[in-house]
Amino acid sequence: MTEISAAPAAPARPLRADARRNYDRILAAAGAEVARSGANASLEEIARQAGVGSATLHRHFPTRQALLEEVFHDRVEALCVQARELAAGDDPGEALVTWLRAVAVYGATTRGLAASLMMGPPHPPSGAGCGSMLLDAGGELLRRAQGAGAVRPETTMVDLLTLVNAVSLVTEGAADAADEAVRLVSLAIDGVRPLPVSGPAA
Repeated sequence: MTEISAAPAAPARPLRADARRNYDRILAAAGAEVARSGANASLEEIARQAGVGSATLHRHFPTRQALLEEVFHDRVEALCVQARELAAGDDPGEALVTWLRAVAVYGATTRGLAASLMMGPPHPPSGAGCGSMLLDAGGELLRRAQGAGAVRPETTMVDLLTLVNAVSLVTEGAADAADEAVRLVSLAIDGVRPLPVSGPAA
């Protein structure tokens, strides 16, 4: 995957107190509504629950994806922290598998997360939102696993997160979502392990 370096962003101007309150109310309402209705939650309903007009919502969050990115940022950051902690372990292959299972469980049990990641660009620029955060965090785990010979060299982090997000989408909302997500990801991971070397023919 070729990453494009994002241009340095200009320092954000601090919000006025009333604008900050509106921002926080919108974000709280969005979190609750997305948990109920998923990534396609009504923006009009979010604005109504927040007690603001649609124009105010769009002033803070110009697109649905921008709002979803902010709703899920902290959850995704927790997964990135876990990736960094796992990267310090002694078994690179198991560290990658453990993290991918965690991402799948998070997606399966956090309504709208997997769908919002699918809505983003397939190859997001570095630093551009939740998808990029996961690609960067998981990329280090993947490089270590490939260096240890635990994962096929042609496998990319985009491949792995696409598989994991697909599992999260189909298991989201199930009574046993976490267990089913782990089971399906474990099956998928078998497909990226190196093939066994055949011995000489008898």
